[in-house]
Amino acid sequence: MPAISKLLAATALLTTANASILKTIELEKFIKAENKIAIQGVLDNIGPNGVKVPGAGRGLVIASPSKYNPDYFFTWTRDAALTFKTLIDDFLFGNTALKPYIEDYIYSQAVLQTVSNPSGTLLPNGGGLGEPKYMADGSRYNGNWGRPQRDGPPLRATAMIQYANYLVQNGEKDRVKTEIWPIIANDLAYVGHYWNASGFDLWEEVYGSSFFTTQVQYRSLVEGETLASALGLPVPAWTSQTPQILCFLQSYWNGKFYTATINTNADRIHVDANTVLGPIAVFDPSAPCDSPSLQPCNPKSLANFKVFVDTFRNSTLYPINAGIPAGKGIALGRYPEDIYFNGNPWYLITLGSAEFLYDVAATYLKQGSITITSTSLPFFKEIYPLARQGTFGRLHPAFYVLIASIRSYADSFVSVSQKYTPANGMMAEQFLKVEPFAPISAANLTWSFASFVGMNHRRQNHLPESWLPKKSVSVPAVCQPGSVRGTYAPATAAGAPNITTPCVSNILFKVNASTYYGENIYVVGNSPTFGNGNLDNAYPLLSSNYTNERPLWYAVVPLETPSDGSSALRYKFVRQQDCGQDWILEDGEERVIEVPKCVSDGSEDVLGEVDEAFRGQGGRSGGCEN
Repeated sequence: MPAISKLLAATALLTTANASILKTIELEKFIKAENKIAIQGVLDNIGPNGVKVPGAGRGLVIASPSKYNPDYFFTWTRDAALTFKTLIDDFLFGNTALKPYIEDYIYSQAVLQTVSNPSGTLLPNGGGLGEPKYMADGSRYNGNWGRPQRDGPPLRATAMIQYANYLVQNGEKDRVKTEIWPIIANDLAYVGHYWNASGFDLWEEVYGSSFFTTQVQYRSLVEGETLASALGLPVPAWTSQTPQILCFLQSYWNGKFYTATINTNADRIHVDANTVLGPIAVFDPSAPCDSPSLQPCNPKSLANFKVFVDTFRNSTLYPINAGIPAGKGIALGRYPEDIYFNGNPWYLITLGSAEFLYDVAATYLKQGSITITSTSLPFFKEIYPLARQGTFGRLHPAFYVLIASIRSYADSFVSVSQKYTPANGMMAEQFLKVEPFAPISAANLTWSFASFVGMNHRRQNHLPESWLPKKSVSVPAVCQPGSVRGTYAPATAAGAPNITTPCVSNILFKVNASTYYGENIYVVGNSPTFGNGNLDNAYPLLSSNYTNERPLWYAVVPLETPSDGSSALRYKFVRQQDCGQDWILEDGEERVIEVPKCVSDGSEDVLGEVDEAFRGQGGRSGGCEN
């Protein structure tokens, strides 16, 4: 009997091992096939020749071909920058066919920087660079939206610096200085100018200070200063803000996890995927794990990762994850309070979590040791129960066991993506957290495809160049809020139009107007800013301070001289209904305000204020899905 028992045990072990090998082989086959699909999926969504986005402008990344429920047929500065950061990576790792796409992106962003929009203009104060999205042809988006968003400029700068460094290394320093640096310089001036100002978060919902935004702002200024030096340019004024941004970044740690958004009234626990996506956006494989840049391998980042993932192990919140044990990958969403499309897992977040773990393993392998602290110990114990505090070098058996455990954990998140990706490889934005666990929301999401490509690079140990300074950086003892007013100029050598500084008067418009979800408030009048009476070009007001007690819609509007040449601006507030219903112009005579003398020195001072209540009937939802 003992011999039979041993034989049965050996057979069981062999069967388990074979099943594990087969699973790994299937995952490898899936990754190889899906990577090709994902790269093509990205290219299909880039103008002017993307087959799924007819009408898209040259070099513009369209978020998704979807035009209804939801309508994502726009170009987002942030999404485009993250996409091209991945494509530039792919180019640098050998995919030379991507070069024309990168060149088109440079042109498109030079032009886009000059497009006047509801966030402002490029000249004189750079406010327009905070505009989150544009129409597919690159023209202004005029709808109400969560603006400004301050992550787009630093992410775009980082993507372009990545390519600029390649060009400098290949003898094109003069071209970088003439064509590409002016685009980068505008974005970095914006970061130095506005890093301490509130904006909307990664998901365009919470107004405040975002961990993700602060982290990518810090990276952009550091590597921007390095590039400026390589180009022989004077030290930019915004470099004075870099230490303070780094100092501010530390304030997001609450002792257990990174608080996703601070300085906000949002009713959340602030456990959020942006605190996982941030570290992978600033990944530097040569950085020490205790770097204040908060790399993926930082003990705080590892503790935060565990808190984030454990939040979605709750099978009541996410039935899709029922029965999956600790230490195995699960489907992950944005944050536990999410209600968008009922709050489902996202492909890009599940894949991003795998990338996070591959980054961790790659750093340990590159640096040759693993240090487990009291902060990171719970993370390590989940994947290796025998883990203990200490430092383990290459000569210690635990080193390779831990590396294998981390990579296996990463693979398990990719397996989740594999399980819920359709047979044709087309990744949507989300997949249902309840049966049938099918893809939902925007189809063929560019960011989902790009996240797969980025994950695979890190899995293949394709590592980016280091961007952090070689010498250690210390965090200021006391954080000082600050700002350096930026200087801006159109990047004409890269294709931007040679715009001039407008003469404007900043007026704060406020109106109390009770609205339903999907309804928006605009101002229309006899100024070019207010559309010269054309409702299609009316100026959108913001609802970020709207409450039941005060249903406030507002905007600081940079007004140009009224079209009739007078100083009297005639205007009305107007409701934009959902579902294609008619606009509702408020009752009564036109309102009138005397516009103060305009200024062209970039002053952001508010020269006048309007505080009114909407006159006339309210709107009524058309009943369509928003």
